[in-house]
Amino acid sequence: MSILEDIKNSIITYKPAKTKEFCQQAIDEGITPQVILSEGLIAGMAVVGEKFKLNKIYVPEVLIAARCTHAGLDILKPILVAANVLAVGKIVLGTVKDDLHDIGKNLVAMMFEGAGFEVINLGVNVDPEKFIEAIKEYQPNIIAMSSLITSTLPNVELTIKAIIDAGLRDKVKIMVGGAPVTEEWVLQIGGDGFGKDATAAVDAAKKLMGID
Repeated sequence: MSILEDIKNSIITYKPAKTKEFCQQAIDEGITPQVILSEGLIAGMAVVGEKFKLNKIYVPEVLIAARCTHAGLDILKPILVAANVLAVGKIVLGTVKDDLHDIGKNLVAMMFEGAGFEVINLGVNVDPEKFIEAIKEYQPNIIAMSSLITSTLPNVELTIKAIIDAGLRDKVKIMVGGAPVTEEWVLQIGGDGFGKDATAAVDAAKKLMGID
């Protein structure tokens, strides 16, 4: 079995220490960080994401798998940064104003990172102005908003309106997710994409970026 298969399997079997060890071994063997990322870490998270989509595993397992990915990224990131390797895209992510739900958003953030995106996580209770500041500062490809309670859905609309009013709408794609959210509603209020769960969010982000 190749070291890349070892990395992939360490994620599928939820062993963060092994992921880190195997990533270091792969670097020592002269495998490029890009290959380790795509054929090891991302390949492993893709399997986990598929299992999650089919309800074969649940949130706790995905969180452990994501921890494996982070353990591997700890090894790869300094080398990738030094080599100036670009991520597949940049996403600014946050739960909208008056909503304090964090776990689902953080799961989505981990899945985005596992798929090769750079993620700027703004946290919870993010007001429209903070999203606008982040667009100006980080120049992301995608803004991803989370709304987990129905009473905060109007704040998604307010944020999109604020982005339009700031003249930034053509600079970013906008994704929305969360329990009360539907794709029809997202498109109706001027958004571009929707993810009903973490795996679907990754698929939607890739689609918006034109990645297969």
